[in-house]
Amino acid sequence: MPTHVTASVADFEEHRPRMFGIAYRMLGSATEAEDIVQDAYLRWTSADRGDVEHPGAWLAKAVTNLCLNALTSARVRREEYVGPWLPEPVLTGGGALGPLESAEQRDSVSMALLVLLEQLTPVERAVYVLREAFAYSHRDIAGLLDLSEANCRQLYRRAAARVSAPKPRFEPDPARWQSLVETFLEAARGGDVARLETMLAADAKYVGDGGGVVSAALRPILGRDKVARFAVGIMAKYGADLTIRFAEVNGSPTLLFGDLGIFQVEIEDGLVSGLRTVTNPEKLAFLHRQLSHS
Repeated sequence: MPTHVTASVADFEEHRPRMFGIAYRMLGSATEAEDIVQDAYLRWTSADRGDVEHPGAWLAKAVTNLCLNALTSARVRREEYVGPWLPEPVLTGGGALGPLESAEQRDSVSMALLVLLEQLTPVERAVYVLREAFAYSHRDIAGLLDLSEANCRQLYRRAAARVSAPKPRFEPDPARWQSLVETFLEAARGGDVARLETMLAADAKYVGDGGGVVSAALRPILGRDKVARFAVGIMAKYGADLTIRFAEVNGSPTLLFGDLGIFQVEIEDGLVSGLRTVTNPEKLAFLHRQLSHS
């Protein structure tokens, strides 16, 4: 392989993790993010390298613009989506979405925040992701998006106000979290609604994404009593023979229910405040590939 081609591939691979991280946060889909990165590679290999002063900036711009185009059609698909929409789950313990050492970094890929980003226009989302998750300056963002720096600042302020990002989570340590979740599952498997209600916050919320492909609640379930009864019903239907394992998904400790999907449990002040499941098989392909290599 010629030296210039080898160097070109090496430059691309050096920046691949950041490109995937940008695309995933922009789209909420690991599968689509992979496609975007592949499209960027095709553009990179056909580009005049003499015009590329900073490969990282060139590639970030290419990926961001490809994502902006993809979001236009994605918005239509979201409107037609059956039931609640949640992002594709991604194992993050191995650094697939970049370093997640702080609560703020983990929140940048949390399902809660990615759902909130759906409220933004594509350009607002690009500005917010580049600024919040990757600490690009407003000047650099302006260069990536071909906008003025002042416009980028305005877009960022508007996006931040609309998103009202959730406060950083103060979850119990992993061992304590696992113990609480195991107790919750035990009560759900035993049909103990009363015990579950003592473990749930009054405003507890369950959101399930089955995409109309598998059975799932078509609307969020709200309130301690309703969530408790729903949890009992789910475990009665699926929980008897499931193999359950623990993993970090989107920066949060998560239960993997065999091949059926993922189950996230949010705990605040010692009570379960939120439950999320993703069981749409179309959204689990990337996760299953990650698991096969783990």
